[in-house]
Amino acid sequence: MTAVDPRPLTGEPIALDLLNTRWVADGERLDLFAGAAGLTRVQGLAVWLESTGLAGRFRADAATLVHLLTAREALSRALADPADESARTLVDAVLEHGRIRATLTAEGPDERAEFADPAWGPAWTAARDYLDLLGSAPERIRTCASETCVLRFFDVSRNGTRRWCSMAACGNRAKASRHYARTRER
Repeated sequence: MTAVDPRPLTGEPIALDLLNTRWVADGERLDLFAGAAGLTRVQGLAVWLESTGLAGRFRADAATLVHLLTAREALSRALADPADESARTLVDAVLEHGRIRATLTAEGPDERAEFADPAWGPAWTAARDYLDLLGSAPERIRTCASETCVLRFFDVSRNGTRRWCSMAACGNRAKASRHYARTRER
């Protein structure tokens, strides 16, 4: 049985969900792959694979974790500065470990990912997902507007104006802070 995912934001596209394996709680930076919530590094990987639906396809082992950390760093750098050529090179290096194979099934044309080394599967999948996000709506890839939050999300709101990772957490704190500031001025 896999442990409960301790992260405050889950369910984002895989590329952003991978970035959200690092978060801040009570002013402390936490990392799902570095012992957050008392989990070992590989247990944290198992939790992440389960939460993203990749657990049945890939193993939670040390090699997979090393490759996933490489992908997380590459994606983090690419999102921080899209003009950074070295970041793009890192993403490309992750993508070199897999490919899409076109197939024909009973239902019609299909595609499946293939990997020479399956340990690269989750890392490649996250990097490929990042390309899909960039191809569909790059302007909707957002960082939470809270100065103390590092979480990323894909804005699926109708008008594309979501600002917070969660209205229940960061959004509510911002509204409460503004209200407190207004009442203090009176």
